[in-house]
Amino acid sequence: MSDQPRLKDTLRRGFEVSPEFRKGLGVTLALAAVAAAGQAAVPFLTQRITDKGLLAPGGIDTGVVVQYALAGVVVLLISATVAWRVRSRMVGAAEAGLATLRVDAFGKVHELSVLTQNEEARGRYVSRVTGDVDTMRDLMQWTGAAMLIAALESAIVFVVMVAYSWKLALLVLIAFIPAVMSLLWVQPRVRKAYQRVRTMMADLLAATSEQLVGIATIRSYGVQQRMRGRLGEQIDHILKADRHASMLSAANSSSGVLAQSIATGLALIGGTALALNGEMSIGTVVAFPFLVYTFSGPLMWIIEMLAELQRAMVGWRRVLELVDSEVTIADPGADGTPIPHGHGELSIEGVRLTYPGGPEVLKGIDLTVPSGKRIALVGQTGSGKTTLARLMSRFIDPNEGVIRVGGVDLKDVPMSSLRRSVAVVPQEGFLFDGTIRTNLAYALPDAAEEDLSRRALAAFESLGLESWVATLPDGLDTHVGPRGELLSAGERQLVSIARAYLRDPDLLILDEATSAVDPATEVRISRALEGLMQGRTAVVIAHRLSTAERADLIGVMEQGELVEVGPHKELVNNGGIYADLYAAWVSQTRD
Repeated sequence: MSDQPRLKDTLRRGFEVSPEFRKGLGVTLALAAVAAAGQAAVPFLTQRITDKGLLAPGGIDTGVVVQYALAGVVVLLISATVAWRVRSRMVGAAEAGLATLRVDAFGKVHELSVLTQNEEARGRYVSRVTGDVDTMRDLMQWTGAAMLIAALESAIVFVVMVAYSWKLALLVLIAFIPAVMSLLWVQPRVRKAYQRVRTMMADLLAATSEQLVGIATIRSYGVQQRMRGRLGEQIDHILKADRHASMLSAANSSSGVLAQSIATGLALIGGTALALNGEMSIGTVVAFPFLVYTFSGPLMWIIEMLAELQRAMVGWRRVLELVDSEVTIADPGADGTPIPHGHGELSIEGVRLTYPGGPEVLKGIDLTVPSGKRIALVGQTGSGKTTLARLMSRFIDPNEGVIRVGGVDLKDVPMSSLRRSVAVVPQEGFLFDGTIRTNLAYALPDAAEEDLSRRALAAFESLGLESWVATLPDGLDTHVGPRGELLSAGERQLVSIARAYLRDPDLLILDEATSAVDPATEVRISRALEGLMQGRTAVVIAHRLSTAERADLIGVMEQGELVEVGPHKELVNNGGIYADLYAAWVSQTRD
């Protein structure tokens, strides 16, 4: 496919996603034409002043000179005012369009499945939502408006040139043929060069984000210099790629300067020859170089700005690729069937899952958990426990089989109902930068502040955590810091448990924390979890057999299969995998 159809496709899709870009575009174009006409009037006024004023038959006609000069001032003032209005309209449209684009892009990130998100580094998503959108800002706000006016100005001036002398206009066009040929050859390469630069910038942002998150590990192993070296290499590669793109862009500018010089020279030589033959007035000869300059100046500026245009189009295309990404976890919305509140029974039938390009990780899982019962999933690392839990919360959809909660297929449940009815408490409780109160508000987004405070304190009391809240310096208004790092791991877990309790889910999925905490906090967490799971259907990914022992049912995962299901005593008496795990655990605890 050629570059031009791709550009058309990008513009068409971009205007569909952000219709604000073309809102009032007709009026903007009309105003741009007025502004361009004002700029194009300068050579005409120069010709009239020369022929009618300075070279008047009876000598210099001062009145005519002043008259045309004042007219020129008025025209230029009007042109400048209209040009300002064009830019202000485009700035408003650009801000609205870019805001819509950002919202849609970030919304798509939320819609993508966990599996899809894990295929690409988080920093690359950030690059598209922020950096790539920002590359479009100058184009849409200022450069785009100036290019529009410049193109119209050149078109109007060329019409004036043809009206004065089609012969000289033809010479000017001939002078620009090499520049056009150079442009057609260079621009596709410039586009590819900036595509590479933007991709490398996204990789750099991803690597930087990864190092910031893992800074403690980097320091603990003393590999700061090595990691700096890796980033330095990436930055050097970006510098080389950017220089290559800039050199290609400079070739366009050089060809434009050459074409302008040749066109001006041809206009002077040709105009002089025509004047000597009586085919052109002296004023027209004087005005024509101004026409050439007024015609070629905007074109040269457009050529110089083509690099910015290519950079912006590459960014726009990358954002649109994100917006148009396939959503594998479809939300049925209003057409779906909500999970009946109070019905948390879980049914899994023939579930299979294969990661793209990988082996089958879940192999025909069948499981039923009655409402209000608790099941603990145990098994070695990599046996499929966490993957199965992700399917239950519909972070991923299975390739085959059905998962039902409250008798409803999860694929038929609106996301709003699913997130209200199914709560997930991960191993590491993630908190957003803010206070404990603002983090609890994620469970009750529509609650008023007073109602949220009342229900939050009641939740902590029900979970036996009121004494812990009392020890906090500012109570519910205690600041937790980015990712909750002003709190300990155990305290973050307590807040996560309270948040899930406020959600009042029918099905609770709990990935038991493996982090070591102090004994007092561990006791608080255990009591809080018991309060959270009370009366609810709960699936616990158990890393301690003491947790599994307290469950109503135990499911044993082995290489993607659910090989044993039953109560603790039954599985121990059957002498299978769980019995061996339990015997080994008892032996270790006694020792």
